[in-house]
Amino acid sequence: MGEVEVKEVSYKEYGKCVQISNGVVDLLVTVDMGPRIIRYGFLGKENVLCENPSLTKEVSLGGWKILGGHRLWHSPESDPRSYVPDDGPVNWEKVEYGIRVSQDVESWVQIKKDMEITLDPLNSKVKISHRLTNKNAWPIELSAWSLTVMAPEGKEFIPQPKRDTGLLANRVITLWPYAHMNDKRVYWGDRYITLNQNPNMPEPFKVGISNEDGWAAYLNSGNLFVKRFTHYIDGKYPDFGVSYETYTTDYMTEMESLSPMKKLNPDDHIDHVEEWQLFENINEPCSNEEQIDEIVRKYID
Repeated sequence: MGEVEVKEVSYKEYGKCVQISNGVVDLLVTVDMGPRIIRYGFLGKENVLCENPSLTKEVSLGGWKILGGHRLWHSPESDPRSYVPDDGPVNWEKVEYGIRVSQDVESWVQIKKDMEITLDPLNSKVKISHRLTNKNAWPIELSAWSLTVMAPEGKEFIPQPKRDTGLLANRVITLWPYAHMNDKRVYWGDRYITLNQNPNMPEPFKVGISNEDGWAAYLNSGNLFVKRFTHYIDGKYPDFGVSYETYTTDYMTEMESLSPMKKLNPDDHIDHVEEWQLFENINEPCSNEEQIDEIVRKYID
C-alpha cells in the first residue's frame, strides 16, 4: 500500500513550501505566498509547471507577481479585482493524503480563497478542490477560475465538442483582441485545437472554448500532463460562455478551467474541482489528428 508524505521544505526564491509526495510524483505548495502549487513532476525529475518568481506585472493595486505554477482566481477578469496580490503567507493544515491551504480574505474584494490538494498514494493522480467564499456584506456573482502555468516548449491539445445538435450550433469559441486566427502557434483541427508554446514569440495569444469533454493535455519533453474538470451543459459561463481558456506567450502556456457563474450571498461559496494526471516517456508523434487520437485513447479516454 502506498503512502503520502507531507513535510515543510524550502524551495528556491519561493521560501517555505509544503511538499506532498508518494514516491512517484511530488508537488510543492507555497505557504510564504499564495496559495500556489509551484511544482508538479515525477520525483527527482523536471517540473512540468512554469516557474517565474522575478516577473512582475504593474496593475492598479501595484505590482502583481506572476510567480508561475497553479493559482486560483475569480472570473470575469478585471483590474484591479482579479489582480489582488497573492504574495502574502497562507495557512495550511494536513488532510488525508494532502493539505488544505487558506488565504486571508482579500482586502480589496473581500473574497476568500481555499484549495485542498490531495495525492493518490499509488500513482500520479492529484485532486484539487478550489473554493471561493464571499466575505462581502452584499451578494456578488463570479466564476471560479483555475489557472495552471505550464513550462515552455510544449504542445497543448484541446478537444472540440462532438455533440450532434442538428441545425443548431454545438460550440462557442472566443478570441481576445490581441489573438490572431492565423497565429502559427495554433492549429484549428476538426477534432482538436492544438497550441504550441514558442519561446521566440512574445506576442500573446488567447482562445476560449465550451470544452464539453472536460479535459485538456500538454505534452512536453516526454511528459504528458492531463487536466480534467466538469463541464456543465446548462451552465452559464463567463467570456461569452466558455468553460476552458488557454493563453500563451514566450515563457509559458496557461491552461485555464472555469466553473459556471454563480451568485453568492454573504458567506456563500463556490467550489470547482480539477483532477491532474502525469504520464512519462511519451514519445508518440502528434503532428496530425490521427496521432493525437492515439494519445487520447491510450492516456485520456
